[in-house]
Amino acid sequence: MILAEQQLLIFDGACGTNLQTMNIPDEAWQGCEGCNEILNIYAPEFVIDLHLSMYNAGAMVVETDTFGASSVVLAEYGLSDRVKEINRKAVENARIAAAGQPGRYVAGSLGPGTKLPSLGHIEVAQLATATREQAEALLEAGVDCLIVETCQDLLQTKTALVALFEVLETAKLELPVLASVTIEQQGTMLVGSDIAAVVATLEPYPLFSLGLNCATGPQDMTSHIHYLSRHWPQRISCIPNQGLPEVVDGQTVYPLTPTEFAGQMYQFVTEQGVSIVGGCCGTSPAHIRALAEKLSGVQPMPREVLR
Repeated sequence: MILAEQQLLIFDGACGTNLQTMNIPDEAWQGCEGCNEILNIYAPEFVIDLHLSMYNAGAMVVETDTFGASSVVLAEYGLSDRVKEINRKAVENARIAAAGQPGRYVAGSLGPGTKLPSLGHIEVAQLATATREQAEALLEAGVDCLIVETCQDLLQTKTALVALFEVLETAKLELPVLASVTIEQQGTMLVGSDIAAVVATLEPYPLFSLGLNCATGPQDMTSHIHYLSRHWPQRISCIPNQGLPEVVDGQTVYPLTPTEFAGQMYQFVTEQGVSIVGGCCGTSPAHIRALAEKLSGVQPMPREVLR
């Protein structure tokens, strides 16, 4: 099956690592240090500024600051009763940054949470309920698409996707749903599934795209992207870290310069047909600007998918 060229979509860069570089006052956290999502309520100007910097750098899509905004994660900060408030405010903040500019979209971000069902941390039913609650809030607030990202467990991924599609069906909405898994440096997801298992498991779902994010930089994603290019029948996304993180003088450092990052991503688009690109941990507005400039006018390579 030959897949024709698809419009390239550029997502934003990192949320958490960029917020960490901002001069956010201690009182903005209201005793919930580490919960980036609470900034949507108590310090929205920082979240809006981050979104705006990504749009100005050339991002077409920004992800809401809701990676950990499910009841399961928020419960760790005593905030489980504020799921709807936080998610709705996160979408509002992204919309403020996007205002007045055509071609800017908002993706509702749903992270994997801190408890994986395959490891017995959480029951599937509880995970599904938490996902539905968060998705309903994001949809009511008006996101353009939903992305289930940094997936580390295929059971967690399937549970989240079933919940999302149920919510969409109930609401009678048709929005793109993107899935992005995390493959560790050893070549599998955290619970041991490889990219072939990911494709076989997720192919029945009506996904807008499947891809990789987090854990490593682009170089360590090469073989997995190559497999997706040959075997995944829909769009492919690639949203890597700013290289493999290193610890220097007690600090986490990501090594790739904006030029290096953009160059490696350019190869994925032109040689593997990746059509959704962006950055995860470490990637700054400078990385997204270099990416947008490098890919200006570029079309993803048409792919021949093996069936």
